[in-house]
Amino acid sequence: DGEKVDFDDLHKKRQNKDLIELQGLIDVHFENRKKEEEELIALKSRIEKRRSERAEIQRVRTEKDKERQARREEERLKKEEMDQRRKADDDAKKKSALTNMGSSYSSSLQKADTKRGGKKQTEREKKKKILAERRKPLNIDHLNEDKLKDKAKELWEWMHQLESEKYEHIEKLKRQKYEVSDLICFFHRDTMQNYCYYTLGLESIHFLN
Repeated sequence: DGEKVDFDDLHKKRQNKDLIELQGLIDVHFENRKKEEEELIALKSRIEKRRSERAEIQRVRTEKDKERQARREEERLKKEEMDQRRKADDDAKKKSALTNMGSSYSSSLQKADTKRGGKKQTEREKKKKILAERRKPLNIDHLNEDKLKDKAKELWEWMHQLESEKYEHIEKLKRQKYEVSDLICFFHRDTMQNYCYYTLGLESIHFLN
């Protein structure tokens, strides 16, 4: 008769096998999911770390930019202060040079005026002396008519000579005044030119420094 097949036992064995396989699949699934979650956590950690690093880099960069701007501003203020101080020194030197030039020019004019004054005084004294020598007492009481005519002619010629000398003297004074005025103008131009050279020299020295 052959052996009797137990279908219930076969069915149970198959179910157990299926359950084992299903449990294995479930275990693999959860294991994979656990790995994925761990990888996700690690990825989030790396992202957060990179974000923190970038934030720190940006903070350091911003701090350095602020320090650089502060140094530039400080250097700019120092340069402005030095420029203002240098400009004040240059202005003071120019004013001092102008004052010295003005004093020198005034002193020269004063000396020239004193010299001209002394010269005028000398010329005036000479003129008085000449007039005193030429002024003679007019004695005509003893002269007859012909002598009076001769005397009148002599006086007229003498007056004519005086007028000529007066005209020549006036023209000479005009020429002297023109020459003095021309000399003053020349001195003024030369003084201003020297001042310009002096100023340019100071600016050249300042530029080289």
